[in-house]
Amino acid sequence: MSGHSKWATTKHKKAVIDQRRAKSFAKLIKNIEVAAKMGGADLSGNPTLYDAVQKAKKTSVPNDNIDRAIKRGAGISGESVDYTTIMYEGYGPSGVALLIECLTDNKNRAAAEVRTLMTRNGGTMADPGSVAYNFARKGVIVVSKVDGLGEDDVLGAVLDAGAEEVTDEGETFEVITEASDMVGARTALQEAGIDYDSADAAFVPNLKVEIDVETARKIFRLIDALEDSDDVQNIYSNFDLTPEVAAQLEAED
Repeated sequence: MSGHSKWATTKHKKAVIDQRRAKSFAKLIKNIEVAAKMGGADLSGNPTLYDAVQKAKKTSVPNDNIDRAIKRGAGISGESVDYTTIMYEGYGPSGVALLIECLTDNKNRAAAEVRTLMTRNGGTMADPGSVAYNFARKGVIVVSKVDGLGEDDVLGAVLDAGAEEVTDEGETFEVITEASDMVGARTALQEAGIDYDSADAAFVPNLKVEIDVETARKIFRLIDALEDSDDVQNIYSNFDLTPEVAAQLEAED
């Protein structure tokens, strides 16, 4: 029985990973479609599209899927793309602030699904503006740590390009800029020969709140449930995971 149980568990885990990978692909494709619709199909003249395509390629989205998404978004293929961006605000366990960004073709469905997922997983919805004021729109560039690359190297490359700070996030460095300076900062990284994983406009909390292991478990369960929704594109939060809490969670996996 133990062998069978192990196989069933492995099979289940693979199914979950495959399902999440498919959802991740779908969300990256949405980003490409919207960027192409807003700024056209030319990557050199549409930095938002360029970054969306780079992120999709880094996540192994097939080139054919990317090309079709660009054509679909730009209207070249004759298909139409009509998504609306909606931001929902709420609180998770222990009052952790959440911004839930949806990209949807059905506002009523998205609203109902987000509300249901929040309620079922220990979250509560909040009035518009009651959470958002704790966050600022920033450029966030993620750089993988590779042999010989230090924080000073990254900082030196982006300091004159508008970077506000560079933080060590364990396996990566995170470059924070004003949203309008993000393209300049990632271009500066490229010119310095430093590869980056992603460059996105994101909502960064003005003040982070440390959470314990139990709260972290609950928060991640809520975030996982929300991310399973096809309409939910991004989730931003103000929790701060200490290395000690992160190590405890990792040991449980």
